[in-house]
Amino acid sequence: MQKNIADILPVAGVVPVLVIEHQKDALPLAGALLEGGLRVLEVTLRTAAALEAVERIAGHLPEVQIGTGTVLNGDDLRRSVDSGASFVVSPGVTERLLVAAQDCDVPLLPGAASVSEVMRLFEHGYRYQKFFPAQAAGGVPMLKSIAGPLADVRFCPTGGISPDNAADYLALDNVVCVGGSWMAPSALVREKNWAEITRLAKQAAVLRT
Repeated sequence: MQKNIADILPVAGVVPVLVIEHQKDALPLAGALLEGGLRVLEVTLRTAAALEAVERIAGHLPEVQIGTGTVLNGDDLRRSVDSGASFVVSPGVTERLLVAAQDCDVPLLPGAASVSEVMRLFEHGYRYQKFFPAQAAGGVPMLKSIAGPLADVRFCPTGGISPDNAADYLALDNVVCVGGSWMAPSALVREKNWAEITRLAKQAAVLRT
């Protein structure tokens, strides 16, 4: 369910959330981010190339913890595991997804946007949760407000995270890491500007001090 997630997220700091359109970009993109100091990556299942990209990264860059995002159901979960994902991330949860995750050896980071959703997931044993969409759901003030009554839950806020606010989230005791896409924007990937992506990754890597 969530075994090993405590070994993955705390070392991440910032998790690049990647949309990979072409599988040939997977290794140079992951390599550029790794060179910049980011070794926990999330590839969203929004493109036809996503799973093959995960498989390539998992097979060639063992020092990278590669996960899948936008996991919506049990089929997405199974395909992610088969591709070599180290963890899977969902924007929210359904009963079927929770059931599928119970028998999965790869940990699920489920999404929550309200106190009731956080409590429900914690009741199911999920101490680590994705807070999504972070900015739209209340951002830093929301996480500060729920830190007292939900002190045992740790979050990875994603959605609206940028270099301007990432450090504010990372300063919170109940935030274990943040997710964002600013260090690997689609324009730079299309241009294959790996050097600029590495530069942005280096800036992101030092946000957690």
